[in-house]
Amino acid sequence: MSLQAYYVIISIYGWLHWKSGNNNSKELPVSSSGKKLMNILLGSWAILWVIMWAFLNYLTDSEVPIGDGFTTAGSVVATWMLARKIKEHWIFWIIIDFVSLVLYIDKGLYPTAVLFFVYTTMAVIGYIEWLRDYRKQPVQQVITASGLQRKAITI
Repeated sequence: MSLQAYYVIISIYGWLHWKSGNNNSKELPVSSSGKKLMNILLGSWAILWVIMWAFLNYLTDSEVPIGDGFTTAGSVVATWMLARKIKEHWIFWIIIDFVSLVLYIDKGLYPTAVLFFVYTTMAVIGYIEWLRDYRKQPVQQVITASGLQRKAITI
């Protein structure tokens, strides 16, 4: 239940954030994470993974709490990145969807595994498209741990 509440709240946050754009455009441009922010995001994923693993291991009947915790924690972080329109969120989804695919194959849930193969493929395509959009921008946005930085592109 609390995860669904998180996804509703982060979806509204993302919609408002995308709708407001930035100072130069009505549409929020694709941005990239800086190294420091990426380290924070990966660290957040790792911490949430441990918390989710413990929760799933001790308080639920999950057969694969380490895998379920990994994908759930990654999804929480990737969804926040999507709300901020950070292109690397697609890489997170590729990893999350592929791990989910393997988990579903292992459990014999083949139709769901096929669905996650499609999700993984869509995430690869999404990353390619966002990377293309990012490279087309005259000013590339880099979100760092201390805020948004802009890098002018010389052509």
